[in-house]
Amino acid sequence: MSGESVAAAGERAASVDRSANTFLGDVWVNFKRWNLKAVRNPFVLVVSLVQPIIFLVLFTEVFGNVAGDAVNRGIPGISYETFLVPAIAIQVALAAAVTSGIGLVNDIENGMFEKVLVSPMNRTAVFVGKTAAEVFRIAIQVAIILGLGVLLGADIATGIVGAVGIVAVGVLFSLWFIALSNALAILTRDQESTIIGANLLQFPLLFLSSAFLPLSTLPGWIQTFATFNPVTYGVDAARALMLDRDVMTVVEVTRFDGAMNAVVPGVAVLAGLAIVLGAISVTLLARATSSDVQ
Repeated sequence: MSGESVAAAGERAASVDRSANTFLGDVWVNFKRWNLKAVRNPFVLVVSLVQPIIFLVLFTEVFGNVAGDAVNRGIPGISYETFLVPAIAIQVALAAAVTSGIGLVNDIENGMFEKVLVSPMNRTAVFVGKTAAEVFRIAIQVAIILGLGVLLGADIATGIVGAVGIVAVGVLFSLWFIALSNALAILTRDQESTIIGANLLQFPLLFLSSAFLPLSTLPGWIQTFATFNPVTYGVDAARALMLDRDVMTVVEVTRFDGAMNAVVPGVAVLAGLAIVLGAISVTLLARATSSDVQ
């Protein structure tokens, strides 16, 4: 067979291979791969769950009495456990999302990411499948926190429907930080830089929000920062579902009924942020070449 014939046959084979790939098929392959990878190395998952559990137990046991008084001034008639659980649910989503970029950096360092780049898989599907695996695990972790919170005395006023809604808010919240974490991984291609960059944002975002105390009890400059802080919108949306009342103070919405006045604007802000940062991450992934990660 001549050289030209061999080349033509190779091109036809490549064409067949590429045509055999479907977007959903590529998503499913990556979804399975990242879940298998997590099962084989559960340490990161455990760490991302243990830290919020420690916060939940310590804050309720150590600061419960003092913080409870501040909570009752801001939102009368609820226990600190009930007030805190939605914040810890969001913290779980945030802590677990940090690990997303770390996983991508590991792929870059061991050469797997380069193999993905030269494969016929759709790069958007690669990101979607990876993200789907991560939000699946985040949903389980948020559900665990809600169960633990109930055992500690928290009350979900909206019942099972509200609990499912809080899990959904946690998943939606995680999307923007997953995208940011992956963008950092592609830009830095370094595990330490990705960890430092993600963790540098994590705690200021949590403490400069409505997570641990009502905004009305905090200094004015924190209230101003909280207005532009995604954590505030995630926590307030989850807390509104927990309490079945409108608790959002950074945005005044009266068009809906009760808790929906906090849930709808919170979900809208988080969805918009996830779309923007997700598009940036997919763009960075699409522009990456195998030479970038060698």
